Formats: sequence, structure tokens, C-alpha cells
Amino acid sequence: MVTGELVGGGIGASIQATDLQPVLYSNVDQATLQKKTLRYLCNYGTKFIPDIICGSKGLYVYTANGRKILDWTSGQMSCLLGHGHPEIVKTITDHAANLDHLFSGMLSPPVVSLSERLCSLLPPGLDKAFFLSTGGESNEAALKLAKVYTGKFEIVAVNGSWHGVTAQAISVQYHYGRKGQGPLMPGMHMLPAPNAYRSIFRKPDGSYDWEAELDYGWSLIDQASCGSLAAVIVECIQSSAGIHVLPRGYLKALKKHCERRGMLLIVDEAQTGVGRCGDMMAILHEGVTPDILTLSKTLGNGLPLSAVVTSAEIDKICADRDYCFYTTHVNDPLPAAVGNKVLEIVVRDDLVGHSKAMGELLHGGLRQLQSRYACIGDVRGRGLMAGVEIVADRRTKEPAPGLARTLAERAYDLGVWANLSSHGSFSGTFRIAPPITVTKDQIEEGLELLELAFASTPEAMPLY
Repeated sequence: MVTGELVGGGIGASIQATDLQPVLYSNVDQATLQKKTLRYLCNYGTKFIPDIICGSKGLYVYTANGRKILDWTSGQMSCLLGHGHPEIVKTITDHAANLDHLFSGMLSPPVVSLSERLCSLLPPGLDKAFFLSTGGESNEAALKLAKVYTGKFEIVAVNGSWHGVTAQAISVQYHYGRKGQGPLMPGMHMLPAPNAYRSIFRKPDGSYDWEAELDYGWSLIDQASCGSLAAVIVECIQSSAGIHVLPRGYLKALKKHCERRGMLLIVDEAQTGVGRCGDMMAILHEGVTPDILTLSKTLGNGLPLSAVVTSAEIDKICADRDYCFYTTHVNDPLPAAVGNKVLEIVVRDDLVGHSKAMGELLHGGLRQLQSRYACIGDVRGRGLMAGVEIVADRRTKEPAPGLARTLAERAYDLGVWANLSSHGSFSGTFRIAPPITVTKDQIEEGLELLELAFASTPEAMPLY
């Protein structure tokens, strides 16, 4: 048994990460399942890793051939408290047995409790919530809410964004998945990506001029608009674009642009919300209250749960205008109970403070790696959300997706999973987001494995 104390945690904050491999699926023949995968599973836009995963526990996943892998992406950036957290397991078990799913017009205690707990953690103006299943679904609902409230239909998003794959969400997703399906939703506009590392907008001293870039983007949108601008949707940290943090002041400036044009501001905190970045929500770090907030991934700790939160005024006016987003699993009690328990644990055990402290340790270690290997062009992020961009040349910033892929495969072989995409908009960037229950020992373990991956890859360009 390996244990580690949470920094700043209260009573019961001790986290235990067991070395015992889960046995739910044992004696699995990996080769047989791989053949069945080719025979029976459809493609949905990604390549499968070769290993079959047969177990997950704490911060680790276990393969069919007995390997133990440190999960530095929290599953799909979602297992905020780690895999198989005992209180989450009990909550699921209790509700699966006693209160799982209801008619969509029925209410239950966990739904009311989650709405109260969530709204109490947010600033005034984010007063009322409802709950869906996925991030794409919550963004779809938020965009419809903005259109019904304003009576307008044009939506602005940011290049490199990822908001989901439903009709409206993918129409404001300027990253991947837009092709091959004919016209997307009309009236969608794009702002330049706030990429401090690669933007061509520079001040005389070479620093990033995000204000000029943002104003330029809006000047183009104003020219293209037909006069029906309804809302902006934005992430505080663009995860799928390669962990690009909005520059300080960007979100406030964006809200002012919205107010000038009579638009609503929607903030998508699928990945940044619930303590991930060292604040309960990233909007609190920015000091900006959006008109609509969406949550998903982290709120359900790996279960399909998302939220739409808005003001009492917007809710009332949209209700009067017959707003409808009635789904099979809206306000389901079981996932709501899990979300309520997640928030309870995060607050009770001061996991926000712990995330901030562990984030400082993580980023310090990654910057140390950058000082030792010239292929690391940039380290960025906040809290337990980090990006490491791999380049062929630091001076020219030439992307090196092939080298990045080699490093990612080597790290995985050594025992740490850090998500990497070679898609062009990433430019070969590791996305690192371990559960916020991660211990100091586990941060150091992951950093040591990454160091070994770089050290054993000649193309990493060691500087020592």
C-alpha cells in the first residue's frame, strides 16, 4: 500500500493509492480482443492504443498484459478524484440500487442538492442550473439559451476551440471534426486563437499583443456579421488546442466586447472547472462572471454529467419564450448524486488548495525538463493542467509532431500516460492533467518517467 498526504487537506484528506491490480477482468487475451475490435467496433475519429485496459484504480490503469500505467490525463480529462474513489463508488452503488433514473419531469433530492451546492460556489448572476450528460450537450443547450434570450442567432468562438460534436457545438468548434457533413449551422464566426507562443501579433519588444489581436478579430467579425450577434463561447484554457491559457485580462476584454454588441458570454469549463486549475472555477481566477457557465467532465468524475448555469433573469425570460431542452437523462438522480459528492469532497478536503500546490510542483518539474532538453519549446498551463510543446528548433519554433509522438510512446512504454495528438492544431503538445488527488510522490514519479523518456530518445536534444 502506498499512501500520500494531501497538501492543505482537512480531516479525511489522506488519499490511498493501492498497488493491487483490479481483478474485474482477469485472464484476458489481449490479442483476441484486438481482433474483435477490428471486426466489431466502428471508428469514431481516433486511433485506439494497442493495449486493452482491464482495470483502473486511484491514479493508475492496468493493461491486459499486466502493465501498470500512471494516468496523467484523468481518463478523458474527467476522473477528477481518481479512478474508483471509495465515496464515489458508494454513491453510485447506493443510487443504482435505490434511485437511478426517473421521468424527466420528476425531481429528486440529489438534483436539488447539486443545484444548490453548485450555485452556492459561484458568484451572483450564476443562480440556477440544470443537468445533462455530456459537455457537447451542455454547450448545445447554452447556445440555444443564448439565442432564445437575445432573439439573435450568430455565435462567435475562438480558433482551436473544442466544444463538442453536436450540431451547434461542432459549428463553433474550430479544431477538428467539421468536415464531411455538408453545411454547419449558419452565423458562426471565429476569433484568432490566443496562442502566446506562436501568435504573429507582437509588440515592439517581442511580447504577445493579445489586445491588438482580439480587436483585429472583432473588426473582421463586425464586417462579416449580418447584425444578429447573440453570444461568444470560450474556454479559459484551450485544452484541445494545446493547453493555451487566456492572457490575463482577455476574458474581461471579451466580456466588454460582448456588452458593446448586446451579446451574452458563455464560458465552457468542461476541463478547467471544479478545482483543476487551482481555483474552484477558472472564471474566479479571471474575476469575470459569464452570462452562462457550462461544466462537464470534472463534475461527474468520469460519469456522464454536465451542467448549464445561468442567471435567474435569463432563466425566466427563456422559460417565458418556451425554451426547451428536454432530454431522456436531464436531471437524472444517479449522476447528480455523484456530482454533489464530487463538490462535497473537493470543498471538504481543500482539493482546490491541493491542486494549486501540486500544480506548482508539476510545472516546476516540467520547466526543469525544458532546461535540460532543447526539444521542449514551451511549458504552459495552470494548476494541474499543463502543456508541453515539442519543437524541432526553439528559435524557429518548427513543430515536431513526429518527435512528440516518439516521446509519448516511449513515456507510455515506461509507465506514464500523457495525452498527445499529432493533429496540426496541437503542433505536438503533451496535455497533462492528473487527478487533483495526486500526491507529491506521484507527481515526482511521473516527472521521473518523463525524464527517462526524454533521456532515452536521442532526438530530444539534451542540453547537458
